[in-house]
Amino acid sequence: MTGLVYKSTGSWYTIKSEKNEFIECRMKGKLRMKGIKSTNPIAVGDWVEYELEETSDTTTGTISKILERKNYIVRKSVNLSKQIHIIASNIDQVFLLITINNPPTTTSFIDRFLVTAEAYGIEAILLFNKIDTFDEATLNEQLYLQHIYQEIGYQCLRISSTENKGIDQLKQLMIGKVSMFSGHSGVGKSTLVNAMEPALDLKTKNISEQSKQGQHTTTFAEMYDLSFNAKIIDTPGIKGFGIVDMEPSEVSGFFPEFFNLKDQCKFNNCLHKEEPHCAVKAALEADQIAWSRYNSYLKILEGDDEHYRTDTYDEERKASDETRK
Repeated sequence: MTGLVYKSTGSWYTIKSEKNEFIECRMKGKLRMKGIKSTNPIAVGDWVEYELEETSDTTTGTISKILERKNYIVRKSVNLSKQIHIIASNIDQVFLLITINNPPTTTSFIDRFLVTAEAYGIEAILLFNKIDTFDEATLNEQLYLQHIYQEIGYQCLRISSTENKGIDQLKQLMIGKVSMFSGHSGVGKSTLVNAMEPALDLKTKNISEQSKQGQHTTTFAEMYDLSFNAKIIDTPGIKGFGIVDMEPSEVSGFFPEFFNLKDQCKFNNCLHKEEPHCAVKAALEADQIAWSRYNSYLKILEGDDEHYRTDTYDEERKASDETRK
């Protein structure tokens, strides 16, 4: 039988069957995707083959095969730098929620996320959230960031989940598609989903007044069916976004504004650092490329990964697995 993975908690997976029934399944043995060394071989959004197991209490299943993925998006594993964590698979588009100072979202984080989306062939759309809280300085900063990314070619929306601003436009972009929502803890992912689909009533928390950081409410990635013919994958908030599987010579190809200038550089293997007659550096000096983007590029080249925090994610995943045994 074939089903779609709606939730992953580490060892247990919630599968939606062809009869639209939800079944809890385990992974059979040491199931691994060929060529992918990940901490979670099965991800939300995977199509899988499974077999039912009848017990005295309930019906569960065993996943025997992961079907071929259209795409997937990953980041470095929290604790194992040589392994990856698959956030979700078979995605049509990903929305990155950005807040200016509540909590702050850095351009480094935005750029790392966009580079990963480009590398895995997934359309990324930027959502500037909480616009109802902006003062003049915050508004100017948000509009400046929006200008940078729109000039590159990324679609940007300004939204307020609490005041229902931009929500209808967002829903139109999601119809008939599988969308993933991502961003820092506290940027308002769950609140936004509730604004689009109040019946889901996802748990939300306020920003910590002491740290000005978000508090995790989503502890596992989970897919939801929405009433307007759309699917959404809500993901745990993440602090850092580590780049994986990229050679230095490849990185500039995932910065669209760099890639468009690459054939104008004197050297085919130009890294846009110290080389003479570099078109990217010339565009940078002419303010045709944002310095924030170039700084993000250099940090990725240098392997300067952002720091991570596990918060409660791994602990709650283990606790959930123990409860199910």
